[in-house]
Amino acid sequence: MGTPPEPARDTAAPRELRRGGKRRVSRRAAAEKRSFTATMKALDTLAQSGANVSVRVIDLDRGTPVLAGDDHVTLPVAGLGLVPLLVEVAAQIEAGGLDPLEIVDRADVGAVAVSGVWQHLKAPALPVVDLAVLAASAGDALAANALIGKVGLEAVRARIEKLGLERTALIDAFRDERGPDDAPQVALSSARELADLFAALVNSTAVSPAVSAQVAEWLSLNHDLSLVASATGLDPFAHDDDDHGLLFVNKTGRDTGVRVEAGVLAGPRAGVAYALIVCFDDLSIMHRSRAHDAFRTLGVELMEYVF
Repeated sequence: MGTPPEPARDTAAPRELRRGGKRRVSRRAAAEKRSFTATMKALDTLAQSGANVSVRVIDLDRGTPVLAGDDHVTLPVAGLGLVPLLVEVAAQIEAGGLDPLEIVDRADVGAVAVSGVWQHLKAPALPVVDLAVLAASAGDALAANALIGKVGLEAVRARIEKLGLERTALIDAFRDERGPDDAPQVALSSARELADLFAALVNSTAVSPAVSAQVAEWLSLNHDLSLVASATGLDPFAHDDDDHGLLFVNKTGRDTGVRVEAGVLAGPRAGVAYALIVCFDDLSIMHRSRAHDAFRTLGVELMEYVF
């Protein structure tokens, strides 16, 4: 897996990550004492068992990595492919090419039940902006496919290229089953590019400040706090305004033998953008639990780093 990079020293003023109008104070000397020893041990164990592991953590004050292991490797990321899709949706809304209140009929979207809640709702049609909320908050495959239908896969791929992401691709829509004529994966990426993308969102450099803010707002509604985010202790259904000054945005991806999470975590001491991809043989509950435990270990050490 490799070892955590030595934190780089610089003299530049740290970027401000604001919450509630207050500037976050970076306690750099204390943060440098933090390590990711337990995370590296857990990930090394997974790698030795045959899993493919890719991890990256960036200190947002410096813009430098504090943890990296095979972060350049391209791997399946399942629902994380929604993030560049949401960026394209927000960009088209900002440009005036897509009406956020345009109604999309569920009957016009191919049935898919792999994840989400729209399939269970009585409302047969929803506006584009509500579909974005469902896709971001609940990983709703039907809503995601509806958004892909509105903006087009080619537009998402072009947006990915404009964002400078060379190892990221949204290949296909979500499907309940993948046949021999279908793409084998929904999306691919690397931990490095996922962490960089989330850093760009919170730094307001993904397309534009307005697009960055809109996508970050959608992702802040994500309900899946069961992996890295389990260490935050946040309410999965209401975590956009934490009393302890914790800023948190994340997205997860899940498929058979695939677990992924990327996000931004910022506290009073420091802020980080992170991504972890684990592709493993899902042979039993124990195999899956070991993969999940590695995510939770990373979450604990991230919390120690930012607080």
